[in-house]
Order: sequence, then C-alpha cells, then structure tokens
Amino acid sequence: MALSGWICLVTGASRGIGRGIALQLSEAGATVYITGRQESTLKHTAAEVKERGGDCIPVVCDSSKEDEIATLFERIKQEQNGRLDILVNNAYAGVQAIFDNMGKKFWETDPLIWDEINNVGLRGHYFCSVHAARLMVAQGKGLIVVISSMGGLRYIFNVPYGVGKAACDRLAADTAVELKSRGVVSVSLWPGAVQTELVSKLVVEKDVGVDPKFKDVFANGETTELSGKCIVELAKDKHLMSLTGKVLMTCDLARRYGLQDVDGRSVADYTSLKFMLAQVPYLSWLSVITPSFLRVPRFVLTLASGRF
Repeated sequence: MALSGWICLVTGASRGIGRGIALQLSEAGATVYITGRQESTLKHTAAEVKERGGDCIPVVCDSSKEDEIATLFERIKQEQNGRLDILVNNAYAGVQAIFDNMGKKFWETDPLIWDEINNVGLRGHYFCSVHAARLMVAQGKGLIVVISSMGGLRYIFNVPYGVGKAACDRLAADTAVELKSRGVVSVSLWPGAVQTELVSKLVVEKDVGVDPKFKDVFANGETTELSGKCIVELAKDKHLMSLTGKVLMTCDLARRYGLQDVDGRSVADYTSLKFMLAQVPYLSWLSVITPSFLRVPRFVLTLASGRF
C-alpha cells in the first residue's frame, strides 16, 4: 500500500479515466475524494472503490462553478487537517459536444462550443489548481496532474479542443515554474486512445464520421485504469521533481516504470516508429521489420495531423 495515508482528489471521477484513476489510487492505499455532477454515478464509483478495499469520498461538485470548487477544497482542508497530496484535474464536459459537431469547421459551429469544451476542462482545472496549491505549498509537497492529450500538439477533433489541450499543457508547465521551489510538482499527462464508456459508444460502436483506422486505435486502446497506474508510479518516484512542468505520455511512463495495462496487454507506444508506420497503409509493411525500440521525436507526431 505505497500511498497509505495519502489524501487525493480526482475531479470528474464518475466514469471514464477519472474513475480508473480513483480505483488505482485507492488500491495503492490512498483516501480518494472524487467529484462529479451526478450523485448516482459518483456513488457507483465509490462502491467499486470500496469493493476493492479502498477508501473513497464522493462529493457532488460542478467544476464549472467556482463556489462549489471552493467549498470542496474547504471541506478537504477541514476533514484532512489541511492535507492534500495529489490533485488530478480530469473533469471534462465536452465529449458530447465534440461528437455532435463532428466534421464541422469552426466557423460552421456555434461559438458557444468553446464553453462546453473548455469551461470545465480548462477553467475548472485552473481554479482547482489554485486551491490545491494553497494546501500543498503550506505543507511543502504535493503533485498536481492535468489530464490533457495529444490534441495539445496536433489537430484533433476541432479548434476549441486543441486550443484547450495546449492551454492545459501550458497550465502544468507554468504552475510548475512557480511551485518548484515550494516542493510541489505539476505535470500534464497524455493518455493514448482510451476505451472510455462514452468514447467507445460514440467512436467504436457508431458511425460519427471517424476514420476507420482511428476506430481500430480506440477499439484496441488503453483501459481507463492505465492512467491511474501511471500516476501511482509517479507519486512513488523519488526523482519526481525532475519531471515537473513536463508533458508525460502514458506510453512513456509505462516504459519508464515497466507497466502493462490492467488487462495484461502491452501499452501502445505512440512515439514508436513501428507504431507510426503501421498507421500508414502504403508503409505498414515496414512495421513488420522495424525494431520496436526505435522512436521518433515528439514533434514528428504533428506530421500525422488529422481528425480522430
């Protein structure tokens, strides 16, 4: 129980990646506060945590409302004597809006989609980071993780999505500058394609204008718990401060810590030349003879810019 006694907060943990992170943190021994807008789904996640022997505290909190965020952190402060070890900024409310507008250009889309995508998934992260930092700076340690994506580097889905993810990466990087001297680490985490409930339904099971090759990527994507395994290992890392301010990919961390996914599968390495060649029809034959240890610089991923 490597994180026994630790206090963690995962926003947007009713389902998907947030739920998976909460399960893994609790399995490692942490007490995990989880937030979401629906009490029923929160209770379901909390029940799963307890079934695995973990300690979970569900709190109904809308990450688009700063007063509810402030109340949440005040509760943690009071109940845990000011202690907070890990914040995972995961809450996101834009998935349905993304798929409802798939294929539209930004000028063809209602500009209010910006708020649907970035109000919770960026603005809310900043507010949570402020409140978490106040607790962590006071105790001289802590870890803030912002769940972002490759959309911060290359075009995926639409314009507001990419701008928001790039801003999430910058949020982690810039807060790290100010937090480093206080012993607090801030990183951005990029999961790969993840088999979340909603994405699986919209991408894998339905035709929403998604390229078939990307359907295959998601169909064989990471489980929702891999990100949680990575965060547990980060928290245990004695050299964690050396990573502060960086963008970390789950495939990088899986390689760093020797991780497999919870279902025993190897983690797809998106920076592997072998993987990239396999995605290009007229070059896929080369992937058969390409060693798996050959990797490309991260900026090369922008050359494959397209739409998931």
